[in-house]
Amino acid sequence: FSSFLSSSSDGAASTPPHGGAGAGPDKKGAVVTGAVPGYPERETWTRQMDFIMSCVGFAVGLGNVWRFPYLCYKNGGGVFLIPYLLIVFVGGIPIFFLEIALGQFMKAGSINVWNIAPLFKGLGYASMVIVFFCNTYYIMVLAWGFYYLIKSFNSTLPWSTCDNEWNTPNCILANARSPIIEFWENKVLNISSGLGEPGHFNWELMLCLMAVWVMVYFCVWKGVKSTGKIVYFTATFPYVVLIILLVRGVTLPGAYTGIMYYIKPDWSKLQEVWIDAGTQIFFSYAIGLGALTALGSYNRFNNDCYKDAFVLAMINSGTSFFAGFVVFSILGFMAAEQGVDISQVAESGPGLAFIAYPKAVSLMPVAPLWAALFFFMLLLLGLDSQFVGVEGFVTGILDLFPGRYYHQYKREIAVAICCLLCFIIDLSMVTQGGMYVFQLFDYYSASGMTLLWQAFWECIVVAWVYGADRFMDDVARMIGYRPFPWMKWCWSFITPCVCLGIFMFHLFNYKPLTYNNMYVYPWWGEVIGWCMALSSMLCIPVSVLYKLFRAKGTFKESLTLMSPGTDDNKVIIFESVM
Repeated sequence: FSSFLSSSSDGAASTPPHGGAGAGPDKKGAVVTGAVPGYPERETWTRQMDFIMSCVGFAVGLGNVWRFPYLCYKNGGGVFLIPYLLIVFVGGIPIFFLEIALGQFMKAGSINVWNIAPLFKGLGYASMVIVFFCNTYYIMVLAWGFYYLIKSFNSTLPWSTCDNEWNTPNCILANARSPIIEFWENKVLNISSGLGEPGHFNWELMLCLMAVWVMVYFCVWKGVKSTGKIVYFTATFPYVVLIILLVRGVTLPGAYTGIMYYIKPDWSKLQEVWIDAGTQIFFSYAIGLGALTALGSYNRFNNDCYKDAFVLAMINSGTSFFAGFVVFSILGFMAAEQGVDISQVAESGPGLAFIAYPKAVSLMPVAPLWAALFFFMLLLLGLDSQFVGVEGFVTGILDLFPGRYYHQYKREIAVAICCLLCFIIDLSMVTQGGMYVFQLFDYYSASGMTLLWQAFWECIVVAWVYGADRFMDDVARMIGYRPFPWMKWCWSFITPCVCLGIFMFHLFNYKPLTYNNMYVYPWWGEVIGWCMALSSMLCIPVSVLYKLFRAKGTFKESLTLMSPGTDDNKVIIFESVM
């Protein structure tokens, strides 16, 4: 198959499309490389640590804190780590490395990197669709967190009492969940009865949403010059807060019991945990979104991205495991205070962030302090994931336009348009029916199936269309040595099988979306959800069919003309930029 898709007969590594002898530092200290004629020069990170911090900020997010600990507890504690670590090495790290290396070699965002196999450029468009959806709905969590952060600056936390205007006569303080649930559903969400009843806007939440989008804009508007500096704070300070919360948590009564629930192995569940482990890795490693490719494209050509991939994977998975001790020490205390089993207070997702944890801190001395710390950490964890996601989307868009369309403020305008468009869509999520819209986006647009589909095709195209050996040669040109063959084997065989297996499991075990296990979405809501999912998944086959239909000649000639041949890419690159 690859023999007539690639015009390179000698297996020589191809040359990346960006470069030129004019590389060097610019006036502001960022190193730039030359570019394809007609396109602007591409800047690089001022320091390589900027790239590391940006990847940490993007990949280490809310899922590490509110999803991994719960999955570990639910799936047998320490037993969960066996399939988790195995899939990290056969799925997570290989694709993580592939995406970064592609961006670094091609010096392009998520669309133009697939010039290595023009027939499959739809992969780039698919990743752009997914990351756009993520940018649209993910920020709502930051808006909610910002709202809770503001409300934390009260001597009495508003979700700890039953004498507020939003409380109902059924609010009972003895029921530890009642006041916080009423604050969440009646005050923050003011939730309606269903998707078909959007109701009115929550103006306080809308202002929080606007404030967060303004933060995101000013983090991204100047490109990697600004992003690379801001992430030093947004990516590291959450670790300071996690350590503070852990020190506080382990001193509380019941903390030891909670931690034991978290890590105690239950070997009977070993056969059941593989799907959850695989899905969590693809979520937490931010694979298939194109943002890692965009970040890698700003690396110096000779950067050791192979080593970076392993370092970043260790940081990501280590953060997830560490966060579990923080979460379950607090949940253990909460269970002890209420005199119930920890299974009754353990939750994941928004339920942990906005119901379980706020209630737990309300039981502590100096509750506003711990609440403010937690929600500030939540805001930072999500903020860098959000603005790096926007950076990835904007990079992909700007790479499509030749230099004649560029002017002094092209990036600022592109970022503003992206943020404004997402904000307008987000307005549907600050209504009374906003939570139902949010769940539609979360369940369908960037679901496990869409990410697995994307990751599967990335491996297939690189390994079997472009050529795994050929790409390994390209990587060796960049980093000075050839990666362990394990990477090639994973791209070619193991990782696609893992992706396809988990994808088929999700497909055959699909369940219609519900809210709180009670509200069932109407048929037209599911149609909207599947349209969002298919809008990215169909980009790949539709683009292939479109290119073949438009091409001239026989089927084989058409494939050859759109092959990733080296002759089209022979552009001199200034490889000594270190």
